[in-house]
Amino acid sequence: MVMATDLDKLKARLQALREKTTANGCTEEEALAAAAKVAELLDRHDLSLSDLEIREEQCAQSAIETNRKQRQPISSCIPAIAEYCDCKVWQEKDETGRVRYVFFGLRPSIEMAHYVYDVIATAMQTAWMQYARNQRFIRYGHDEKGSFLFGMAVSIANKLSAMKMERDEAIRISSGRDLVVVRRAVVDTEFAKLDLNLRRGRASGKKVALKAFEAGQVAGQALALHPGVGGNPGDGSCEPR
Repeated sequence: MVMATDLDKLKARLQALREKTTANGCTEEEALAAAAKVAELLDRHDLSLSDLEIREEQCAQSAIETNRKQRQPISSCIPAIAEYCDCKVWQEKDETGRVRYVFFGLRPSIEMAHYVYDVIATAMQTAWMQYARNQRFIRYGHDEKGSFLFGMAVSIANKLSAMKMERDEAIRISSGRDLVVVRRAVVDTEFAKLDLNLRRGRASGKKVALKAFEAGQVAGQALALHPGVGGNPGDGSCEPR
């Protein structure tokens, strides 16, 4: 079973990586590569455990507060983040009507989901500011910002899903084990005990500014989401491979 000290070490490593985001001299690509590095770290940790030890892990849930009453463009990334981190996720509103995303899964996976969300949110805002600076004018009445961020979120979500498939296949080939099956069995069992009455969300049907949406997709495709990065796992470096 993952001890409290193991989780504390993971949190410390995540904090070290957070300090190397774009605000501290790390590019968007390097920040996302650091997120992939955390995934590699967790995979290596779980490979050091037996299937029985993983099944004895405890699940938890943790919410990411948006402080907004309407869905934000990054919501298009939320299912892909949960998939990438082997978590369940749902959207709900707090007592004031503000949206939040609740991740459920093994505790290290929950920490990882928060980190991946943070670096993607940072990358999206940074890319929008760069795009806006390069435009002669922004037609805010057409919600160009929302369209750009939505396009970027869709692109990143697709890339995360592709990365997840490559990562899982690499583990199966190198170790002969399917960590996803073991993790998912634990999470599915514990999730069923919550007995939640969830319903599938509906598409907003909101129109987008096509030019800004496509620019956001291009920005998302340009982000170098590497399935592995250089350096030793967990050393906090942000140097992409």
